[in-house]
Amino acid sequence: MPKIAILDDYAKSALDMADWGSLAGFQPVSFDDNLVEHDALVDRLKDFEVVCAMRERTPFPAAVFERLPKLKLFITSGMRNKSVDFAAARRQGVVCCGTETSGTSTTEHTWALILATARHVPHDHMVMRQGGWQTRMAFDLAGKTLGCVGLGRLGSAVAKIGASAFGMKVIAWSQNLTAERCAEVGAELVSKEELFARSDVVTIHLLLSDRTTGLVGAGDLARMKPGAILVNTSRGPIVDEAALLETLRARRIRAAAIDVFSKEPLPADDPVRSLDNVVLTPHIGYATEDTFRLFYGQMVEDIAAWANGSPVRTIDG
Repeated sequence: MPKIAILDDYAKSALDMADWGSLAGFQPVSFDDNLVEHDALVDRLKDFEVVCAMRERTPFPAAVFERLPKLKLFITSGMRNKSVDFAAARRQGVVCCGTETSGTSTTEHTWALILATARHVPHDHMVMRQGGWQTRMAFDLAGKTLGCVGLGRLGSAVAKIGASAFGMKVIAWSQNLTAERCAEVGAELVSKEELFARSDVVTIHLLLSDRTTGLVGAGDLARMKPGAILVNTSRGPIVDEAALLETLRARRIRAAAIDVFSKEPLPADDPVRSLDNVVLTPHIGYATEDTFRLFYGQMVEDIAAWANGSPVRTIDG
């Protein structure tokens, strides 16, 4: 019976999110851990014909695909996954497919983090659990400046909410951003230096690439207001994490809210976990029931189509 490996099912939810039983003759197997060491990963997957990967949680370089001769179909959630060498997979005769993605979940999570940080929600929840009462002062968003680093689909959605729902002044910057694009969403185009200096909330919405790795560095953090907050729901390496850790330790900014990290899952002993001026979430900007039903439901569709000789949502790039 062909076996399906469902990887990185951290919440142990995959088998409940789609009708895997409709795939007659296939055996789905869910793994809730994160295994990235090549030998161990190959040993786990050597008997599987189908692999379903969740975003970029497990890298698949050529060195892994070359050692999986039984693998015939590789599916990633979404249609883009920079951790996977799709060209190498196709050289091994592996069909590569993807799924659609939700257009709203990360936007909503960005605002959850902004509000939680501005209003000290995690801290106050802990204080109340411990029997305490008011210990910190929050700050209003109305009239403040929202700085969007990146104004694509997600960045523009976040910007529109800031302006319309909270009455924030929106400014934006990215390397190729134009005044015309800013005008479309009611934002002001500024320089990178001005964005970090003027913003009360800086939120990052860029794709990770060689050009954006380390883009937000110590100099940018040093320009931020003492009362400002930094929010990252894009990718951890876009921010110099060592510089941010030092900035937070020295309390040179009010706080940060972080959903993404260079190493994921974040090690239990990572020093950022001990700070009291940071709100942390485990890369869940996209991890909602609705999104996962879409991901896993379309993975089942991809497998059925492939089994019938007519693959859908193939990844050719």
